[in-house]
Amino acid sequence: MAKVYEFLATGFEELEALAPVDILRRGGMDVTTVSVIGSLFVESSHGVTIKADRLLEDVDLDDADLLLLPGGMPGSKNLNAHEGVRQALLDHAAKGRLIGAICAAPMVLGSLGLLQGKRATCSPGFEIYLTGAEYTAELVTVDGKIITGEGPAASMPYAYTLLGQFVDKEAVTTLQRKMQFLHLMNVES
Repeated sequence: MAKVYEFLATGFEELEALAPVDILRRGGMDVTTVSVIGSLFVESSHGVTIKADRLLEDVDLDDADLLLLPGGMPGSKNLNAHEGVRQALLDHAAKGRLIGAICAAPMVLGSLGLLQGKRATCSPGFEIYLTGAEYTAELVTVDGKIITGEGPAASMPYAYTLLGQFVDKEAVTTLQRKMQFLHLMNVES
């Protein structure tokens, strides 16, 4: 079972944080939400407070298969300013492991040089922070070990793409069908 850690900072975007957690857990992944603010209770960009599973100082990220950064403002800026998060991303990338970021959060990867020579997407207007990347304006972009999503509306396609890195297409399609996602996308009636 893949180990996934999602970093939460004050001002995260709810859909971008929780849709991947929900879909990855339904898909059988071991997902841990990690607060980077020293409290398990983290307030979102729209005033919703959620309780993270663990504090950053209490987790060992060595077993991580995937690290996730939800977007939102000022959440993305707060993640970018957190040295522990930045170092964890650099260490994870050096091991050749997967990293996902959505909306404004790809700016963190850009500031670390992790998008150099890669294709990436983000919320329109934040492409100026994708240092060294080719901006795609797609809902979801996969380039090697970096998966980026555009914003709130891309949360489900992004999450299914993340899941597809660990399970076969049939398992993803089965979950999409169970969650009525294929019906939403007019793939099935």
